[in-house]
Amino acid sequence: MQSYRTHTCGELRIIDVGKTVKLGGWIHRKRNLGNLCFVDLRDHYGITQCVVDSSSDLFEQLEALRVESVIGVAGKVVARESVNKNMPTGDIEIKAEKIEVYSEAEVLPFQVAIEDDAPEELRLKYRFLDLRKERIHQNILLRSAVIQRSRELMREQGFTEYQTPILTASSPEGARDFLVPSRLNPGKFYALPQAPQQFKQLLMVSGFDRYFQIAPCFRDEDPRADRSPGEFYQMDMEMSFATQEDVFGVIEHTLGAIFNEFSNGKKVDQAPYVHIPFREAMQKYGSDKPDLRNPLVWQDATGFFGSSGFGVYDGLVKEGKTVKGMVVDGIGDRPRSFFDKLDAFAKEEGMGGMAYVALSAAGPKGIARFLSEEQIEILKKQYALKDGGAILFVVGKGMKFDKFSGRLRNKVGEELGLIDEKSFKMCWIVDFPFYEENEETGAVEFSHNPFSMPQGGMEALLNKQPLDILAYQYDFVCNGVELLSGAVRNHKPEIMYKAFEIAGYDHSVVDNKFGGMISAFKFGAPPHAGSAYGVDRLVMLLLDEPIIRDVILFPLNGKAQDLMMQAPNTVTAQQLKELHIAVVEDKK
Repeated sequence: MQSYRTHTCGELRIIDVGKTVKLGGWIHRKRNLGNLCFVDLRDHYGITQCVVDSSSDLFEQLEALRVESVIGVAGKVVARESVNKNMPTGDIEIKAEKIEVYSEAEVLPFQVAIEDDAPEELRLKYRFLDLRKERIHQNILLRSAVIQRSRELMREQGFTEYQTPILTASSPEGARDFLVPSRLNPGKFYALPQAPQQFKQLLMVSGFDRYFQIAPCFRDEDPRADRSPGEFYQMDMEMSFATQEDVFGVIEHTLGAIFNEFSNGKKVDQAPYVHIPFREAMQKYGSDKPDLRNPLVWQDATGFFGSSGFGVYDGLVKEGKTVKGMVVDGIGDRPRSFFDKLDAFAKEEGMGGMAYVALSAAGPKGIARFLSEEQIEILKKQYALKDGGAILFVVGKGMKFDKFSGRLRNKVGEELGLIDEKSFKMCWIVDFPFYEENEETGAVEFSHNPFSMPQGGMEALLNKQPLDILAYQYDFVCNGVELLSGAVRNHKPEIMYKAFEIAGYDHSVVDNKFGGMISAFKFGAPPHAGSAYGVDRLVMLLLDEPIIRDVILFPLNGKAQDLMMQAPNTVTAQQLKELHIAVVEDKK
């Protein structure tokens, strides 16, 4: 028997009536009814009600304690007169015979027993209190369960967990690195890994065949609601002698099981999941991470215009612009203000507006006045436009236009309540372009992962235009959230040199920045492929939490600060001297 407790606060049931027990925990709530004082005692496992009679010497002692004080309660288990069916321990209570105070709490900066409107900065400063809240506490427990299940599922498939270095070299690709000065090598720096990319590939070259790791990753990038600043964790994997489809099989087994087990009653898509080429995704959904819960899709309507009679779009098509059309059933009789609101949204997005044809009971509306009856019939037949529905048109060109069409699709779906909030819809986005054009400089850059194998290998690099080359790269998307990225790796030095050359890096850069990996490939490397999914995002999605910080134990705030530990902070002059660093004051 433990000195502090015989049972936890979530353990006792009606069959324990009559037992003498000892519990330890935090005072969750207190209720003084005059002749009785009730205390809900809380620990990691649950809550048990304790009661003290006003005739007891303990009454005043208990009444004087603030909530969140930590106490021990010894007494007898009795049946409750008023059963609480909402609590697992609601059939019993503890008639306190002895109370021991382990730690008294000061006045709280915010409430723990209830969800209040405490500012996030205050919650993060006192994160240890915030973690006591039931919702946050359960979030962290589910995160732990998801990580444990991920490990089990990977091991079942023959993968072994390895740990890769935290101090490594800076990479010229990706987000900004966190740099660590080297005391023993003045003027030189380590970088914290943005991902274990090179090391896991080196493991394949070393003959370990199937690797995984719950890996900490570090990126000095701006925060978003679904992205924590500074650091995050991913379930990282790599496998030798593997194709893209082999990786899909492993991930579908792993993530499929996790969604099925932790979906909390939501409907879950079952594997195998649909494959959508990148360019098709951008055309139909306006996004490379489409939310498939939204049934709306864009169709290419460029061919309808040019000589339609609607001069604005006819002229833009002749200039080489593209028109997309999206059919929305059941909105034909909506007032003009509905369509004007969408038109205003398009103009706010810098896209010049939106056109539409609505088939209302009173007759066609929108730009229908510019069209003939024959053209209206063409719209109905070619685009499956039904009476009572409408087709929305937007015009533009390039990636900016595609992304705008995706935002408009999302807005219409949300406005009309078309998104099924009780389901998880998955897909693979495949066939990413290997390169993309920098919108500001026009330079050719890697679009996804510089270590990927181009489709067609060296022949494609030599004979195709860079922007026409596709890569064996893929993303796993659920409900509009990119959960996973991966690729078949480029394991041939000559293809890697050529791929980087096209992106503007000569051989010396490859040798300098990726020397360990390129050297290893020269001594026999197996074909290999892999991926990684974000643990934080996965848990956030499963819990339907809007802010990623609520699924992380000790997160940074929006300015990448730890308010509880007061980091980042200044260091002493001696420390800077040892590191051969001088702090230069910003003169802005």
